[in-house]
Amino acid sequence: MILPIDAQMIIDESEDRERTAEVVAHTLALMSVQAIVPTEIQVVVLTNHLNEMVKRARLSEKMMTIDPSMFSDVSSESLALATEVVQMIGNLPEDELYLLSIHFETAKYN
Repeated sequence: MILPIDAQMIIDESEDRERTAEVVAHTLALMSVQAIVPTEIQVVVLTNHLNEMVKRARLSEKMMTIDPSMFSDVSSESLALATEVVQMIGNLPEDELYLLSIHFETAKYN
């Protein structure tokens, strides 16, 4: 997939360009395998989120605690994809996967 210009700009301006590009490419490949096709704007928003996740992992920053019950309607497929991405990035709390899963869940309905 060719990235939208705005998504590429996020990667180009990232503090860890190489890692962010790797994570974005891997995530989009995972989505493709599951036949999840995001819109251009969804790719941009996802790229921004992944860039911030890479940054938090690198700096060992933690986000606010998430109540998993708020995500009870998210499919197991979306949660599994998010889990794989969070594990790939490493050094992130489980809370991260819940917010990330929303990107996959939303794109499934395009």
